[in-house]
Amino acid sequence: MRLSTYMLAAAFVVSGAVSAGAQPPGAVLSPLERAVACAPPPTLDGAPDGALHIVGTQDSVPRTVFGGRDLLVVDGGEKAGLRLGQQFFVRRANRCGMYGAGRDRGARTLGWIHIVAVNESTAIAQVDHVCDALIRMDYLEPFVAPAVPAGIEAADVGGEPDFGALGRIIAGNGERTSLGGGDFALIDRGSEQGVTPGQRLAVYRDLRVAGMPLTSIGEATVVSTSSGVALARITRVRDGIRSGDYVAPRR
Repeated sequence: MRLSTYMLAAAFVVSGAVSAGAQPPGAVLSPLERAVACAPPPTLDGAPDGALHIVGTQDSVPRTVFGGRDLLVVDGGEKAGLRLGQQFFVRRANRCGMYGAGRDRGARTLGWIHIVAVNESTAIAQVDHVCDALIRMDYLEPFVAPAVPAGIEAADVGGEPDFGALGRIIAGNGERTSLGGGDFALIDRGSEQGVTPGQRLAVYRDLRVAGMPLTSIGEATVVSTSSGVALARITRVRDGIRSGDYVAPRR
């Protein structure tokens, strides 16, 4: 079946589902859970091998930017394992370098979608939530509802910082290098270095003044980890936090 014929047929199916008030699968997320879901994944990898992509939208005119409730065309179908109702994050590999990232640059989260129509080689997805503008060739990863550690909105300063296990701030979402309270940041330590969700971090800066110790500039809490990278939420700031600032786990 030609793609144009399929898309025309799918339009009737999809429009019927939307007009009937179809809701995306899964539980409704709280504002904090949505913020965590929109944060960058705790990895410096980009798109995984074999990732599916957005290749366009079901619209009467060509478009390059997509948003809320749009119907998007995905370059894979049943042969790629897609099924009705599946949810996916939409992500984009970062194109510029980040502090300490070397050749690996990580990714940003643009939103999430769910599959509403599918044939052997193509699928149609509806946008459930937009974190930032979606564009053609953004890639998909399976959606997993975020597990938010208790108390990540509180600036708990209990426990002594362990300066023998210092890590560093890599960047925020969209490769931001300057961060404030409530923002999310990637750090260059993960589960292999003993970092765990819910762990408190003290944030410091080296003023590079002879004889001066590190200066306390904030607090953060770990949200999620991979083997070598963690995502943390900034819970308190005394000054703007920047890429390259130090983090020390509180014990």
